[in-house]
Amino acid sequence: MDPAMSEQIEAVREMVIRFMQTEVVPVMEDFEQRGEFPRDLIKKAGDAGIYGAIFPESVGGSNLGYLAATVVQEEMGRLDVRFAACNNQQGSTCPSCIYMGGTAEQVMKYVPNLIAGETIGMMSLTEPSSGSDAAGAMKTVARRDGDVYRINGQKMWASMANQTDVGVLLAKTDPSAGPRGITAFIVEPKKYPGFTAKPIEMLGLSNALRTNVVFLDDFIVPVENRLGAEGDGFKIIMRVLQAGRVTVAGKALGVARACFEDAVRYANEREIRGQPIGKFQMIQADIAEMACAIEASRALVYKAAWCMDESLPSNRLSAIAKYHASQTAKLCADKAQQIFGGYGMAREYRVSWLKSYADLFFTGEGSANIQKILIAEDALGYKVADRHHGRTGLRDIRKNDVADELKQKAG
Repeated sequence: MDPAMSEQIEAVREMVIRFMQTEVVPVMEDFEQRGEFPRDLIKKAGDAGIYGAIFPESVGGSNLGYLAATVVQEEMGRLDVRFAACNNQQGSTCPSCIYMGGTAEQVMKYVPNLIAGETIGMMSLTEPSSGSDAAGAMKTVARRDGDVYRINGQKMWASMANQTDVGVLLAKTDPSAGPRGITAFIVEPKKYPGFTAKPIEMLGLSNALRTNVVFLDDFIVPVENRLGAEGDGFKIIMRVLQAGRVTVAGKALGVARACFEDAVRYANEREIRGQPIGKFQMIQADIAEMACAIEASRALVYKAAWCMDESLPSNRLSAIAKYHASQTAKLCADKAQQIFGGYGMAREYRVSWLKSYADLFFTGEGSANIQKILIAEDALGYKVADRHHGRTGLRDIRKNDVADELKQKAG
């Protein structure tokens, strides 16, 4: 056991490993070959408690915290990162937005079904011209029309948008107000017209769990589905992305470990001149670099998650952990491919597509360069990374149970 881990969290790790090895690994390739969305697998994962680590028991969670959630992502990323692509939509960014920024009634209506895998989630922020500058370049507009908003625009990289039942989408209600003009909405694409999702072809990524471009044409969202007040959207998403950086870092760590394990196995099996290639010093040098990077990333990722559980300032540390873990995933994927040689490009070896996911995590939940800017500006004293700690005014998943709020209202 890792000395920083409790027996409870290690039990969660073992549960995830058993679930993945029993339910996911034997069938995931079949879903990939057919291009079939694994809705039943997501439901099984929800039943197993995979998505509920950070949420209280009142909404169906296990209340184990961010460290447990990160370990879940790590092991899913290690055993089949393609299926792990649904974690943010079911157990992190999507339900977290609703929990942190919504009313108690909204939370109870939507969050339990998301983390149970009953409904399929989505989180849509990015647009064709707004990646790292999500707020400044946002063009999607929400206009109030009586009891509904009508949303027009286009979104990019919306994972599972072609399957979603309930999602969170951000749009400008006041285009002249910059970040303060952004509002978050709970959206139900199957219930209201005006939402079209088209899967994007992505080399090396899942053929079953797709990312999408979304077209919004007078897409209807009831006013009651707004999260918080108009203009609250940016602070909600920024708080949620902080946690998302940690869990994505956990997935990147899992990918790095998968590449390392495959490289070690292959180096002991592949022989040249009558001996395993692992006996050669150049191969050993690569293995050593991978091992060191993984241990360093593990320490950073776990510490960032632990700080979040302890309600300690963690925005700076989350950025460092995400940056380092994404670097480690790329390093290990590159080294593993070199060790495999030509076989590292063959699809029958997972190293070929693990490389694509290492590239993905270098960008997702904030690109490496954005993390470096945040880290550097904090170090130079230009902008303190943790300046908003404890002052967002949002509900804290780890401290505030919506069940208590509902009881107070009833009493």
